[in-house]
Amino acid sequence: MWSYEDVPNRNWSLARQLLALQAVLLLVLVGAGVLLAYLDADRATEDHARQEVTAVAATVADSPSVRTALRAADPSAELQPFAERVRGDTGVDFITIMAPDGTRYTHPDPDRIGQRFIGNTEAALRGRMLTETYTGTLGPSIRAVAPVFDADRDQVVALVAVGITVSALSAELAERLPPLLIVAGAVLVVGLLGSYLVSARLRRQTRGVAPAELSGMFEYYSAILHSVREGLVLIGRDGRVVLCNDAARELLDLEAPVRDRPVEELGLAPGLVDTFISAGPRTDEIHVTGTRVLVVNTAPVRSGDRAMGTVVTLRDHTELQSLTGELDTMRGFAESLRSQAHEAANRLHAVVSLVELGRIDRALEFATAELAAAQQLTDRVVGSVSEPVLAALLLGKSAEADERGVDLVLTEDTATQDTQDSGDAQATGIDPRDLVTILGNLIDNAVDAAVQGAGASPGGPRVTVTVRTDAGELFLRVADSGPGVDAEAATEMFRKGWSTKPAGGPMGRGLGLALVGQAVRRYGGTIDVGQDEGAVFTVRLPVPAPRKENR
Repeated sequence: MWSYEDVPNRNWSLARQLLALQAVLLLVLVGAGVLLAYLDADRATEDHARQEVTAVAATVADSPSVRTALRAADPSAELQPFAERVRGDTGVDFITIMAPDGTRYTHPDPDRIGQRFIGNTEAALRGRMLTETYTGTLGPSIRAVAPVFDADRDQVVALVAVGITVSALSAELAERLPPLLIVAGAVLVVGLLGSYLVSARLRRQTRGVAPAELSGMFEYYSAILHSVREGLVLIGRDGRVVLCNDAARELLDLEAPVRDRPVEELGLAPGLVDTFISAGPRTDEIHVTGTRVLVVNTAPVRSGDRAMGTVVTLRDHTELQSLTGELDTMRGFAESLRSQAHEAANRLHAVVSLVELGRIDRALEFATAELAAAQQLTDRVVGSVSEPVLAALLLGKSAEADERGVDLVLTEDTATQDTQDSGDAQATGIDPRDLVTILGNLIDNAVDAAVQGAGASPGGPRVTVTVRTDAGELFLRVADSGPGVDAEAATEMFRKGWSTKPAGGPMGRGLGLALVGQAVRRYGGTIDVGQDEGAVFTVRLPVPAPRKENR
């Protein structure tokens, strides 16, 4: 038997591919996140450095002590200690105070005092704050150059340059990198662990099948579901249709689409709906729909301890039931012939015995009377009923009823006429198999009811049958001398499962009248249940008008 384990794993399974894809995606996302965080930290550090050097430069440039020192004979003597003190307090890398021509008054390296400042000062000489990244004597740095105005603030008397080297910024950024990498690593580990768990679950669900094989299996399953003649319906645990193949839609006369629709809204018979949504399994249940006889099996689907839904399979039992009905009819005919042959043998023995006793006249009289009675019934049926199958059915049922002690009577108004050409065997315009189904089941039930009520009937058990064509319809009436039926049960007796008799047989009781109702509905006819001496069943079926012969 084929199983998932038989699938050759020539490629990576879907779970493994998903794990690899998630791992690569996770690495890319974490790497991109780390890069963006690093770039953001670098930008933030640089912005902070610009703000810091700008603030320090502006503060030093506005300091009164700087203006006072600039008027001294040796400005460096006062400005150098002041600049170094401020540099130590603020944490910047250099504070250079210079003359407008760029001559340094202060510098972190005292040997460079008196030399020319390296950098741009044009904007500061015009009275504006300047910020830039420039490579000076201490290397690349982010610096701000601020003008120092005189007391009247109308002339630039000096410049102040404050800077933080790029190497210092890199060192500060490097201190932020380890926590960032730790967080990124933790995210990566958690992500990979989650991906592995998802992959493991997917591997259990897909049984390690590769995507190409899974796609091929799906295509095969789809083709099989649409090609099989048996109906297949999958019902979810919420009572909605998950899948319904073409055969099921045809067997149930459903309009597509039916997916995701509740079973109760499909227009099915209540008994069929109960079977579809039942929690337990159902095996070979017979259900009669408007046009078909279906064999229904259901099986619950579970995944571990969780209920997933129900699988429903449908088989068309209509033709088989029709053939079974024909077979039962033929068996009835055979049984009738057997009983007639047995009765004829008894009568023949009586005739032979009378001859041996020399009572020839009495033998002839006995034989002629029996022959006349049998011939009278045959002539009555054949003369009134032009449908051969129907006539044979009535003769067979008459003999069978006689053997059970029931008098089957054909009423005087029984008469059928051809609605087709005279050579057509289908004289009533109704399929003979349906006639056997309708009339045969009604007569069988009537005989059973007559036998059941034999003690209460003053004239003995009796079944009265009327078959006639009248006003474009076939009229069938079967009455019995039994106990009758409850008027409240008239609407229920034509559904499968209703019966007044104990269950029996492989398909139980209650199927005969359901088939009668189905056949009557198929021809657009009506069936009425009444009460006289016993139960009275009246069926009216529209038949085609007789065809006129061209002459």
